[in-house]
Amino acid sequence: MNNEPFLSLMLTSGGDSRILVPTGQNTNRYGASPYPRATLGYASSTANDISLSAFGHLEKFVSRAPAGALSDPAFYTQTLEAQRRRLRDVWGLENDVDVIFAPSGTDLEFVALALANALSGKRVANILLGQDEVGSGCVFAAAGQFFANETALESFVQKGSYVKGFEDTDLINLPIRDEHGQPFDSATITAHLKAIGEQQISSGRHLLVHTVHGSKTGLILPDLDDLDQLHACFGNSISIVVDACQCRLEPGAVRAYLDRGAMVMLSGSKFVGGPPFSGFLLVPSREAPHRNLAKGLSKLFRRAEWPVAWQCAEHLPGGTNPGLILRVEAALFEMERYRLLPHEDRNRVINAFGNAVHKLLSRLDADLVLPALDGPALHQSTLATLDLSRCHGQPDFATAQRWCRVLSARGLRLGQPVKCRKFPSGEWAGTLRISLSMPLIVELSDLSSEKLDQRLENDMARIADVLEAAARPGVA
Repeated sequence: MNNEPFLSLMLTSGGDSRILVPTGQNTNRYGASPYPRATLGYASSTANDISLSAFGHLEKFVSRAPAGALSDPAFYTQTLEAQRRRLRDVWGLENDVDVIFAPSGTDLEFVALALANALSGKRVANILLGQDEVGSGCVFAAAGQFFANETALESFVQKGSYVKGFEDTDLINLPIRDEHGQPFDSATITAHLKAIGEQQISSGRHLLVHTVHGSKTGLILPDLDDLDQLHACFGNSISIVVDACQCRLEPGAVRAYLDRGAMVMLSGSKFVGGPPFSGFLLVPSREAPHRNLAKGLSKLFRRAEWPVAWQCAEHLPGGTNPGLILRVEAALFEMERYRLLPHEDRNRVINAFGNAVHKLLSRLDADLVLPALDGPALHQSTLATLDLSRCHGQPDFATAQRWCRVLSARGLRLGQPVKCRKFPSGEWAGTLRISLSMPLIVELSDLSSEKLDQRLENDMARIADVLEAAARPGVA
């Protein structure tokens, strides 16, 4: 039996409209495909095609499953429990960490909000750092509102309407860059958080702070020392959720956040390289709430996606989401084989990538948006945001979006532009993002150093050829 059409269909089920492939097309709205393709993929900052190896792994997974297993609630529960154990193992975590699965990283916003509400029993003020540098739906979800017109339970909902139980949520956006696009330092961000926190807590609210470890451009704000300051200042009146959905961090960083009582959001569809979308919230077991969770979560989650021991989730419906366990399985496959790769092989590929990107910058007369390629950490070394404002024609943001589509049509997939640079006029400048993923690093690691350099230089040259052609009058 040929499982390819079945798998491709299942991988686009059990989520929202972002993962659907319209009739007559081959990709979703992000240009990502639910089956392997011979494209040039440097788009892990946005969304990936599934790799050939991961797709083959899923074919074996499905063929080995008992008949009807994917629609069996018992199999669903057992599979998610096994995936929890593997996720802990791959991140070096013990059983003192609970795992909640979600159809996407955006859906995890609802989980963090529900836990802050249940733990405190108070109205929540949610401070979202840098709304332009997190997922586009996060602004809705962080406010307790549906971010699409459908959910993974195939419920028809109204985008922008409140999820039941979150009507009293206050959302506060805190920019992480100044008006010129320069990032604020951790001390500045922390000072703003303290000022906002004092005001909100004095008004009787519980503070939920949504921090970032690897924003769309790779920023980390605030740093660990400043997180400690916030805890010392506000104690039990504050909850921290770390948006690490880009997954450009090492296991030690995840453990450091969890040791501080923070929740950590990860996803399987960015650096991990799995198909869009899947999300995992890591929660210290001691933070499990005893109050009931918001009733509206029953439109978003199934019971098996939450820890078995959490009685506060008993009101969630049963059933299955086959698409989710397949996307999680693909993501785990990519994580596990990446972790088996020796550090020296990973670093060799990452260093060669940085060298190739610098040559691309010189050819295009483009700049880097910090912290890109500014250090060895994964959030810096595997993601490069290109500032195109000095390039020929001074492309604006809309032009960069068109160029991204032109590249994709030619089989060259880059990450979507981000609003992080402005012209003196105040108009947003064009940017593009080029990034590595776990499966791409594994693939490139098989090459000799000479062939690796040649492959990456050729890839960047192909990108430059298309961008230079697109910049000519009448093309883009």
